[in-house]
Amino acid sequence: MDVLSNISLKNLNTFGVPSIAKNFVEIREEKKLTELYRKGYFQQKFLILGGGSNMLFTKDFDGTVIKVANTGIQHFIEGSHIFVTAAGGEVWNDLVWYCIQHNFPGLENMALIPGTVGASPVQNIGAYGAELMHVFYSCRAFDTRTGEFRTFTNKECAFTYRDSIFKTKYKGRFIILSVTYRLHLHAQLNTSYGAIESELKKRGITAPTIKDVAEVVSHIRVEKLPDPSTIGNAGSFFKNPIISNQQRDKLLTQHPTLVFYPLGNSESKVAAGWLIEQTGWKGKEIGEVAVWKNQALVLTNKGEATGQAIFDVSTRIIESVFQEFGIELEREVNIF
Repeated sequence: MDVLSNISLKNLNTFGVPSIAKNFVEIREEKKLTELYRKGYFQQKFLILGGGSNMLFTKDFDGTVIKVANTGIQHFIEGSHIFVTAAGGEVWNDLVWYCIQHNFPGLENMALIPGTVGASPVQNIGAYGAELMHVFYSCRAFDTRTGEFRTFTNKECAFTYRDSIFKTKYKGRFIILSVTYRLHLHAQLNTSYGAIESELKKRGITAPTIKDVAEVVSHIRVEKLPDPSTIGNAGSFFKNPIISNQQRDKLLTQHPTLVFYPLGNSESKVAAGWLIEQTGWKGKEIGEVAVWKNQALVLTNKGEATGQAIFDVSTRIIESVFQEFGIELEREVNIF
């Protein structure tokens, strides 16, 4: 097994910021994890890396970066459900299109989300009214503390909005090697969120297929979000905050155009992009860091930004929003 030294991570994170890993190893076979465990690598500082799409390096990493690179997708049908299992190193969007090509509904609203399959339950990824937690069945993971393999059920993952047990109680402990999703053969399409319906109408589509929805979602994302292959970014940098309906109603009296989504209880989700835009940050540039002109949720690297510079701009945005609205934004990306 090759453990490399002093490896640049600049091309392995979608922000494209410079960072050097003291040690680096790529995992394509599960047995390599057992070998790393026996050699004591997990008793030292380490970091699990997938597609590098939800992280910001603010300095060099003085430890071992372990890149999950296993691949493979398979499925079986049982009754009215389809069970699709994908390796942790698979690109998420490749899985989405695998399901679309097989006419398996359930993932189409999450088309073009960056990152890998292994990262999907950690973040409880979601977009356009869909969340991973509603299609997640189980995942197989390696426990870096015990050297054993374990399977987690949906309930055990304790999913909440953009959160899971892998970001809280077990943060950094488990390496997710595969995920199984349970999809429904006759699932209803969800086209009511965001601009999906209007884009379908613009295209003259009255009876959309899952492929239509995925293509429309991809189109909307490309229009709103910069391509990480040309402009460094990590997609949405901030979570949409959840506030009480009482606080929401109070804000509405002062800001009647507030963009929010009722959650069906006593809370509402507020559009963080709208909050940021109202404080004047949309399109603003500070040195090599810019807030994306089409979506204020996205921070970008113009080319030579450091991770620390991006982090500092995000701090200023958080302060601006809190001062104006009394809402404290939370970063969605992981900071290292």
